[in-house]
Amino acid sequence: MSSLTRRLPLGTTHPTVADRIRQSGVIAAAVVALCSAAYGSGLAGGRSIPQVAGGALGPDATLLAPAVPAFAIWSVVYLGLAGYAIWQALPSQATRHRQRAAGYWVLASLLLNAAWILAVQAGLLALSVPVIAFLLAVLLVAFVRLRHEPGESTADSVLLDGTVGLYLGWVMVATAADAAAWLQAAGFTGFGVAPELWAMAVIVLLAAVACALAVWDRGRLAPALATAWGLVWIAVSRVEGALPSAVVAVTALAAAVLIVMVAGAARVARGGRIRRG
Repeated sequence: MSSLTRRLPLGTTHPTVADRIRQSGVIAAAVVALCSAAYGSGLAGGRSIPQVAGGALGPDATLLAPAVPAFAIWSVVYLGLAGYAIWQALPSQATRHRQRAAGYWVLASLLLNAAWILAVQAGLLALSVPVIAFLLAVLLVAFVRLRHEPGESTADSVLLDGTVGLYLGWVMVATAADAAAWLQAAGFTGFGVAPELWAMAVIVLLAAVACALAVWDRGRLAPALATAWGLVWIAVSRVEGALPSAVVAVTALAAAVLIVMVAGAARVARGGRIRRG
């Protein structure tokens, strides 16, 4: 048995062309995404997201818009994505089943992330909605594929599961906020239903999906915490911003607490099953 074969994890093969393309593609896509983020933050020539599209994505534009500090989560997500891009490029990661299962999906998410930033920077809200919806779908696929390929190390837990989980949880909230901004800009009147009821319904839906993911994934905290983070900042914006709504704020805060509680309970239940096993 050659020294290369001995270094490869059990059940893997020699790196293929597809493995090399995936590794190189993730690195390239990460660079594109990070450059787009710098541009979209206003650091490299663009405008900050709350200022684009005539302020349609600002914290007081819709009842589902989070306060500006919520976007700080992107710094953590991008740091995780940069770390993942470097880690997955290591020779030891080329043939791992987890990398093959999720790598191309993470690559796609990076490119879609950049496309969304460019769309909103150009004021194309109607285009940004399908882009972020597609991004959400891609992240859900990556999340599911990782669930079926359990991790083996701290790097797996932090750089892959943790990063994808945070990314997914936040994009769930961002998708709702983006769609609300586009509908308002397009003149949607809610079919006569009060805007607060629409906002509360969307928050309840977000909570239901986040809780279902937490139970299905046996209490993984990253997606639950990211979704709860976004909901808390929606509540803050509805209390302190120029578009106040007590009922939306209470609903968002209650949903955030519920999501964290369900994830915690699922995690405890998983630990109990492991100990009994």
